[in-house]
Amino acid sequence: MAFQIEFADEQQDSQARIKVIGVGGSGNNAVNTMIEFGLDGVEFIAINTDRQALDANAAPTKLQIGGAVTKGLGAGANPDQGRKAALEDVNRIKELVSGADMVFITAGMGGGTGTGAAPIVAQIAREEGALTVGVVTKPFLFEGRQRSKRAEQGLHFLTEQVDTLITIPNQKLFDLGDDLTFIEAFKRADEVLYQAVRGISDLITQIGIVNVDFADVKTVMSNMGRALMGTGCAKGQGRARSAAEMAINSPLLDNISVDGATGILLNIVGGPDMKMKEIEEAAALIQEQAHEEANIIFGASIDPSLGELVKVTVIATGFDRIVAEEPVVSSQTTRAALPAALPAAAAPLARSVAPQRAAREEPLFVQPVSRRRETIPTAAPAREPAPVSRSYEARGERFASPLDQDWDIPAYVRRNQ
Repeated sequence: MAFQIEFADEQQDSQARIKVIGVGGSGNNAVNTMIEFGLDGVEFIAINTDRQALDANAAPTKLQIGGAVTKGLGAGANPDQGRKAALEDVNRIKELVSGADMVFITAGMGGGTGTGAAPIVAQIAREEGALTVGVVTKPFLFEGRQRSKRAEQGLHFLTEQVDTLITIPNQKLFDLGDDLTFIEAFKRADEVLYQAVRGISDLITQIGIVNVDFADVKTVMSNMGRALMGTGCAKGQGRARSAAEMAINSPLLDNISVDGATGILLNIVGGPDMKMKEIEEAAALIQEQAHEEANIIFGASIDPSLGELVKVTVIATGFDRIVAEEPVVSSQTTRAALPAALPAAAAPLARSVAPQRAAREEPLFVQPVSRRRETIPTAAPAREPAPVSRSYEARGERFASPLDQDWDIPAYVRRNQ
């Protein structure tokens, strides 16, 4: 009996499906920039509470969230409103991310919709089985302390929901020169977000001589926390090594370096004249600075359009894994290493840089879930004497829990208990 194999359909099904979701005003602007620059091989989605801004977006798929909460007028720089808006449309968000192998979530931290809704979108994407990567910006210092505080809390919650988080501080745009106009500065930030998404998506979608596929990317980026992503281009003498140095020394990176990374994706692209020695020099530079036990996945391809240029893309992850595994020693005290997964009630306290100061500041919204992927809603761990609700419940409808009670007691009273 004869049989046939449909190779065309098999090839189509085997291609990784990548979706880029811009959440809030800054995220929507980043999506516009990526479309303008011609990023191929991905699906674009814009999510916002502001109907007018959404109508002006170039994304082929758009979703207005929180119609009952915001009336289509935006979240008013209130993350709790952005969070409630996302909760209102959980099922519609789930439909958008369904079937994706990888989801990029881009947003600006510190506002309302992006800060509040992005963690919800990320949580849904991960529960749908997608490798979820956050690519976000932090506000300028001149935008004020309140916006910076909102951004830090938003980053905390987003970190708990994504596999990997790439952060670009807008303040570092000043390192590029004082002559940037206001419009140029924000455009440059969008370009950095674009480069981050393109650098990763190109690794998956482009076929190379030494190929990097989606499984490789997933190995390096699943459950890895903070990440460094950089791209460098150079030509002339020592071009490959120079490009690698540019990739790991970007002035826009959020104060992290490849030093100590336990997972690295390295992709080198050059013209037909690219030599093996050049590839070795670039790879050696990255290997020297990474953790001695780092898992380094290498890819290389030829692109005749680059001419004399060599392009190096580096994605470094696993910094938080080192912190979790190795004890931290300070000049005053020696602290034991944090466990890889914290109990839900302890996570906000253990991850806080200054617990006493944080206790005096009311959280903007309740932490959705713990670091590891869990379904929504979930039951509290059996060993916890007093269960803590870990559903999507918004802060506006406050409930009693040990965590809430601790936060409500002033620091000076708590210290005397």
